[in-house]
Amino acid sequence: MGTTTLRALVVCPGRGSYGRAQLGSLPRDSEVIQWLDAYRASLGRSTLTEMDSAERFSPRAHLSGENASLLTFGASAADLSALDAEKVQVVAVTGNSMGWYTALYAAGALGLDEAARLIETMGAYQIGNVIGGQVLYPLVDEAWRPSATLQMAVETARREPGVHLSIRLGGTAVLAGDREAVKGLLSSMPPVERAGRTFPVQLPLHSAFHTPLLAGASERALTELAELDLRAPAIPMIGGGGVGFRAWADPADILRYTLTTQVTETYDFSAALRTALGDYGPDVVICLGPGDTMGGPVGQVMAEIGWRGIHSFQDFLAAQRSSAPPVIAMARPDQRALVAR
Repeated sequence: MGTTTLRALVVCPGRGSYGRAQLGSLPRDSEVIQWLDAYRASLGRSTLTEMDSAERFSPRAHLSGENASLLTFGASAADLSALDAEKVQVVAVTGNSMGWYTALYAAGALGLDEAARLIETMGAYQIGNVIGGQVLYPLVDEAWRPSATLQMAVETARREPGVHLSIRLGGTAVLAGDREAVKGLLSSMPPVERAGRTFPVQLPLHSAFHTPLLAGASERALTELAELDLRAPAIPMIGGGGVGFRAWADPADILRYTLTTQVTETYDFSAALRTALGDYGPDVVICLGPGDTMGGPVGQVMAEIGWRGIHSFQDFLAAQRSSAPPVIAMARPDQRALVAR
């Protein structure tokens, strides 16, 4: 890639991206992490560094919303601060699910303090209050081509009482509902093997986000975060379904979307990415950490639209092995070196 400045679309992951493999991954010398540690300590909560330094990964501790949310944000924000402005020009920002909150920070719509407040507040709503659940199910075959059989299975499941489409995530549907609906999904959807995992899979300790079941959290947030210091973004942001906010956006509209639409309605990340790729034509998509969970969904959307000759999983792999990979995961040292200081 040489010294050419790359036009980049930044993708911020959801809270499920901090897992067992990410334990010990937070950069201790990051000013962002140090600030967030002090913030958590001021609330009397475990700091990010303390949680990240644990001897063992604890699903109950590391995956619970009140901890996983800020852990995820901290890793993403630290990655963002490591980008080299001489190598990268960020032209747009998007995110998946909770990653929308990170996108607000990445685009300059929220400062670090207010972003932390937003994420900590929404995460704290999950303490002892997990509402229903989310279930993953593939929509594409192993070559990343649409599968009519799998898509029919999802459509059939969506017709069951209490089942909602939570997220469109590339080649994966995230379904959600109350406990009974989740039980039904896990027992009735045809099993599918992918890379050693059997789907449907329930996400641990996740509520039925992006469905009407979270209306109570939305109403509470509208009261408790009404004075959030949110401003128009310095960098364009693309939310679920392709909704866009640019430098002339009304902060009140962004806040309303963030605390209502984004909480209680389907989050269509696939449409967000299609819109971002089409409107801004980036040279590269940078997936912030923790982990590299967004690489697959991003690649699947690229294959869906035939982005720069990518039509399948094999096409994507070949492009990734080239000297100019279309997707850069900050969690992968070889790729990180292309865009970081």
